Formats: sequence, C-alpha cells, structure tokens
Amino acid sequence: MLATHLVFGALALGLGAQTCSRRAEATPAGEPPPSALPLASALPLASGLLAAQPPPHASAEPQAPEPVDLAIAPQGGVPYHPSGTPFRSPFASPQGKALPVKVAVMVNSVDEYSITTGKFTADFYLSLTSTEPMPPRVDLHCTNGTLDQEVVLANRPTFKLYRMQGTFKSPPDLRKYPFDTQELKIILEDDSQGTDQLRLVVDHDRTTLARGFRAVGWRAQYIEARSLSFTYGERFENDDLYYGRYIVRIGLERFAAGSIFKVYVPALVIVLISILGMWVPPDEMEVRSNTGAPMLAAAVLFHYSLMQELPATSYLTRADKLMLGVYVALLLGMISTWLMFLVKQRHVDRIFRVARVVVPLLSVVTMAVACLL
Repeated sequence: MLATHLVFGALALGLGAQTCSRRAEATPAGEPPPSALPLASALPLASGLLAAQPPPHASAEPQAPEPVDLAIAPQGGVPYHPSGTPFRSPFASPQGKALPVKVAVMVNSVDEYSITTGKFTADFYLSLTSTEPMPPRVDLHCTNGTLDQEVVLANRPTFKLYRMQGTFKSPPDLRKYPFDTQELKIILEDDSQGTDQLRLVVDHDRTTLARGFRAVGWRAQYIEARSLSFTYGERFENDDLYYGRYIVRIGLERFAAGSIFKVYVPALVIVLISILGMWVPPDEMEVRSNTGAPMLAAAVLFHYSLMQELPATSYLTRADKLMLGVYVALLLGMISTWLMFLVKQRHVDRIFRVARVVVPLLSVVTMAVACLL
C-alpha cells in the first residue's frame, strides 16, 4: 500500500512538472513562468498522500505464555516449575488456582446403535459455565469416538454452548441378553489444561435427555454423568499432571416383548415338539425318532442365527444358557428313544411308560432353570 501511494505521488510530481514546462513554452517573453503554482500544489499533494499513510501495523498484543514456556531446565532434560504448583510437569500452571466449570449435557438422540461393534451416533448440546472467565483455550475432545460436527452457539468468557454430533463406541455387556440394558458412554476430556487450571464439575440438574429423545429399538432408562481426574502415566519424566475427564452414561433397555418372541418362543417350541414325541408308541419308532435328531438340528441352526447377531464374548449370555437347556431337554428325549433300540423287546413297553413321564418332567425343570439363570 505504501508503494502504491509513492507511485501516485511521483506521478503527481511528474504531471506538475510537465504542465509547468508546457505553460512556460506558451508564456510570452518577459512574463514570469506559471510553473511555481503547479509545483507548489503538487508537492503538498504528494506530501499529503505520504502523510495519509497509516503507520505500519502494530504487533499484536503479546499473549500470556504457555506454562511449558515458563518452566526451567537448568541442566537440560524435561523442564519443570521450581515453585507455584505441586506438580512437576512442565504443563502445570505455576500461577493461579483451579477454576470450577459446570458441565451440562442434553442428549437429543442416539442412532445407528450396533450391538455387534458397540458403535452409535449421538446428537447433544454441551454447555460450560463458570463464575470467572475461563482460560482462552478450552478444548474438549472425545476419547471414545470422533466428533463429526461441532457448532459454537455461544462463546463468552463465563459461558460456552456447543451442539455436537459424533460417532462413539462403548463395548456392550451381553450377560443378560436378550433382556439386557446397554450403557452407552460419551467421554470428553480437556488435555490443554490440567486440573490445576480447570476443574470440570457435573451439573446434575441440567444433565438430561431431550423431550423428543429417540433411540430406535430401545427404551431410555437413565442418563447420568460424572467427572474424573486422570493421568496419562509416564509419557516422560515428571509426567504427574492430572487432567479432567467428563463421562456421560446413557442406559438403553431392550424391549422385553420383542426379546421373548425372538428368542424364547422358538426355543420353547423346539422343546415342546420333542416332548410330544414321548407319547408316540414304540410301534411308530420312525415317527418318534423324527422328534429328536431333526429338532436338535433345528436348535443348532437357531442358536447359530442368534450368535451371528452378537460379538464374540468370554462369558455365556442368557440366550446361551437357554439354548443349553434346550440341548439337555432334546438329549433326554433322544436317550429314551435310543434305549428302546438297545434293550430287549419285552422291556420296550416299560421304557416307553417311564420315559413319557420322566422325560417331560425333567425337560420342564431343565428349561425352568435355563430361563431363570
């Protein structure tokens, strides 16, 4: 910009001199040349342009140095703060005290929850409130997923409001499947300030689900939050600074009616068909046999289809225990049929009479225990 004005000033001087020379040629001899006026008017114009130039940009106001810049290392190695903080970490603040900041979350929706991978998407509002101005840089980021969108709705020194959308992951607990309640977590932390500068406090009154909250296929059971202090461990020498972590937990319960018809009814039907085979007389041994092995194959295929919907686990789910009861009940019926092939003909009727009483009773007890476990 300065070079532009200098060019304009030079052009003005040049035009003034050219005009003066032309007027001098046209002026009769003996008259004073009129060149003084244009030159006099051109010089103030150039000097005015130069004077109108704004001063060079002043350097921005110096920002407060980072805590790591204030740390010292007299003998090299990892810097530290000699005083002002109980932490040895160079990222600790040697001045000031921890500022309590209330954190509140309102969850709008939970979508695309996969019981196999534990992934889900969430849309929620997050607010930060304090009685004193917060540090200029408060950067809450997600540790168990990614934030796909973050909209800043308010950014005041003592109040900040965001709307966030992201994809998160919480390992499912399937011990009670298909009557399970899954706890989905959204974990946020601020690794730019330690707990010596910023202390996250849960605002329980404003940690809630939105009025139109939705979670397709699930019933919302609860929402709660808590604030923790954690340390990364020994990333480097004197890495003893604690950071704040905010955890939101959302409890989603599976609909019981759907679970009964999807898991329990097919299993009980398989056992019922097997039990009915106990009343088939020995003369119809082929029909009696068809109530055992084919039902076992049906149970195995049904169990396999259930397992395809779940991740691999190191424990048995309630559905697994139910299917174990189904296998035991089918095995009892098959054993009674095999005995008729092994004993002499005169003992077949006795086995038939005993089996049609004992096998159904044991099957009912077995299934009752399997359903209650």
